[in-house]
Amino acid sequence: MENHDTSASSLEAPRPKLFDAIRSAIAARHYSRRTEQAYLYWIRRFVLFSGKRHPREMGASEVTAFLSNMAEKDNVAAATQNQALAAILFMYKEVLGEPLPWLDDVVRAKRPVRKPSVLTADEMRSLLAAMRGPKWLMASLLYGAGLRLRECLSLRVKDLDFGYGQIFIRDGKGGKDRVTMLPSPVVEPLHAHLARIKVLHERDVAEGYGDVELPDALMRKYPRAQSEWAWKFVFPSHKRSVDPKTGVIRRHHVYENYLIRGVKEAARAAGIVKHVSCHTLRHSFATHLLENGYDIRTVQELLGHASVETTMIYTHVMNKGGRGVRSPLDRV
Repeated sequence: MENHDTSASSLEAPRPKLFDAIRSAIAARHYSRRTEQAYLYWIRRFVLFSGKRHPREMGASEVTAFLSNMAEKDNVAAATQNQALAAILFMYKEVLGEPLPWLDDVVRAKRPVRKPSVLTADEMRSLLAAMRGPKWLMASLLYGAGLRLRECLSLRVKDLDFGYGQIFIRDGKGGKDRVTMLPSPVVEPLHAHLARIKVLHERDVAEGYGDVELPDALMRKYPRAQSEWAWKFVFPSHKRSVDPKTGVIRRHHVYENYLIRGVKEAARAAGIVKHVSCHTLRHSFATHLLENGYDIRTVQELLGHASVETTMIYTHVMNKGGRGVRSPLDRV
């Protein structure tokens, strides 16, 4: 007679490999691809640092050693250390089901207090004057509507509301939606730009490459939406590429370095010696609104800040000179 082992352990499905389980947990929570990449990177670093032991064999003391080493020897920024900590805590809580206690003994990287770099109105005018075409349009939206770089890149045609003069930001930082203004100087250039890329879209459809990437839930709910004009990226790439997840050939939005380099080149051409990045344009948007007398709560809402304290930093930037105090040299 055959001996059938019906114990609970024999009936359990084999556990998925660690990194496959992490990917599944991230996908189930609809985290972005960039978050997935960052979490996997830091968890790999943690495993390698700990002698390639499985995280189930480790705990708070090993995590503390890894994070403290980042601060003391690698001299990483506070934000970098926090990202590594978030990745490891996610793995233990959501994947391994073993939440770690609060890590009181971790040596924390110091978070420097820095004021954001802001351009004056004249500097902003010179910067935009040194740009052309889609780069000018994108930079104008970063400054004129307070968009983050990733928010600008992921804009869809349907997010532009010309009738009410507003832009819908979908799934912004922290997964939040918001509405901001559509600056009037970009309306006509945007219409002309959309007319050009619609021709590109129609050519892609005719050649069998008209699909666009959509969030998973939308792809299941509206399977035809991925080939519709309304869902196309406002700033599509000049060439098609292979989606690394699905292997589908499609046209994605432009790569972020397209505008990052464009802003840097324009700053040099305009003779601006301040530090200038894409995020500087968003900082300038907030500061100039406050200088023009707009309420800080309104600016907070337009920026999509969860707390008004985050927006308060721009009130410090507004102060002329040292805390708004006139130098005695001015009167001599």
